[in-house]
Amino acid sequence: MQIDILNIEGKKTGRTIELPEEIFGVEPNNHVIYLAVKQYLAAQRQGTHKVKTRAEVKGASRKLHKQKGTGGSRKGNIRNPLYKGGGTIFGPKPHSYDIKLNRKVKDLAKISALSVKAKENSIIIVEDLKLDAPKTKQFKSILSNLNINVDGKKTLVVLPEYNDNVYLSLRNIPTVDSTVLSDVNTYEIMNSNFLVLTESAAKIFAEDETVVEA
Repeated sequence: MQIDILNIEGKKTGRTIELPEEIFGVEPNNHVIYLAVKQYLAAQRQGTHKVKTRAEVKGASRKLHKQKGTGGSRKGNIRNPLYKGGGTIFGPKPHSYDIKLNRKVKDLAKISALSVKAKENSIIIVEDLKLDAPKTKQFKSILSNLNINVDGKKTLVVLPEYNDNVYLSLRNIPTVDSTVLSDVNTYEIMNSNFLVLTESAAKIFAEDETVVEA
């Protein structure tokens, strides 16, 4: 799959890069994408929910009245779950929501997600972003030059390594996020409308000799 490399003004640089078909051209497996997204969202849950049982709420432990002879029902202590202020029966307890997925399944999900974006023509390769200082206005201008509407479309910018100026420039744009290539995951790919790869990040997928001068 051959894609033009654009500059920050949105114009073709005259260079193209060949992205491998085994990563960007496979038949997407929707089920493994679903599993990977489900795992990611489950891992975001803290699992700290907790209610008090009858052993933990306040209240005396004495029996409210004798067992027989009152004409009323049998009663234990005031912490009975049937009373206001009593404990909760079978309430939630702190636990992890983590779901285990095999490495091969996670890799296939990521490849499938990249192939989906490739089929949608949603992958943009731009020359390496070199910002002298954090400038949100400048970064929005770059995305606008790439025909990306930041007000209505979600964009994921993939960098080869962490760049402080790029991160600080885009963090105030709600629809734009960034990640380094080694940390990109299936959920982030599928949750974005556009996948913007810098030239250095794209070269990690392809061999150096596949970059062609026009």
